Amino acid sequence: MKSILSAILIVFLVGCKSKQAVATAAANENTEVSKVIKGHYKNQHDFKTLSIKANAKYEDAKQSHSLHADIRIKKDEIIWINIKFIGIPMAKAMITPTKVSYYEKPNSTYFEGDFSLLSQWLGTDLDFNKVQNLFLGKAIDDLTKDQWISEIVDKMFKLSLPNNGDVSKEFYFEGANYLLKKETIVQASKNRNLEIRYPSFKEEKGMYLPNEIKIKAEQKDKIKIDIEYKSTTFNENLSYPYSIPSGYTAVEIN
Repeated sequence: MKSILSAILIVFLVGCKSKQAVATAAANENTEVSKVIKGHYKNQHDFKTLSIKANAKYEDAKQSHSLHADIRIKKDEIIWINIKFIGIPMAKAMITPTKVSYYEKPNSTYFEGDFSLLSQWLGTDLDFNKVQNLFLGKAIDDLTKDQWISEIVDKMFKLSLPNNGDVSKEFYFEGANYLLKKETIVQASKNRNLEIRYPSFKEEKGMYLPNEIKIKAEQKDKIKIDIEYKSTTFNENLSYPYSIPSGYTAVEIN
């Protein structure tokens, strides 16, 4: 699990050139936690399919590479990812509510399993909805299921859990449309850190989508992935071709 493509796909599973930015506002100290959460979930994503063309830049301590990602989402059913380098297909992933699968051509390897293995590897529970939320710019967790503490940090609403457990989570929202600006997950015992930032959003067909996603992941190594949405289209008839080539070797997530 040391190749660039594997690292990119794993972080994808946790993620228009035009920088059209949605208006934002500073957080107000008088706003209650419930209003922040309701405001965030008021931003509905009502679609059947979503196609995203994106550029992605991968960087670690030793190397940096630019890639292209074709992401297709059949809402609540399929997330399909095709990664290319200089126009050449290099890796594919197929994610459903019950299964995670991907393969990469350079090493002729593949992975098939459920979300429990990836959850163990990342140190936080994953499911299909959380992965879908990542690409839509929504909070990974269901915020209605916990009791949150709210405070104002850098003119944003910050929600955090009131405990000192091994895993800590923080979510930051702007004050105009309660759009997610940043979320962090830290597992102290495993020295795992994951930060996902959404610098700006655009509005299309009454829905807010990110212009870009910036991901930083740290365990033994530090990885940065910047994803820039080049174009997005809704409700097209999309295909999701996927088949693991014969002769590929299964990899394990330890």
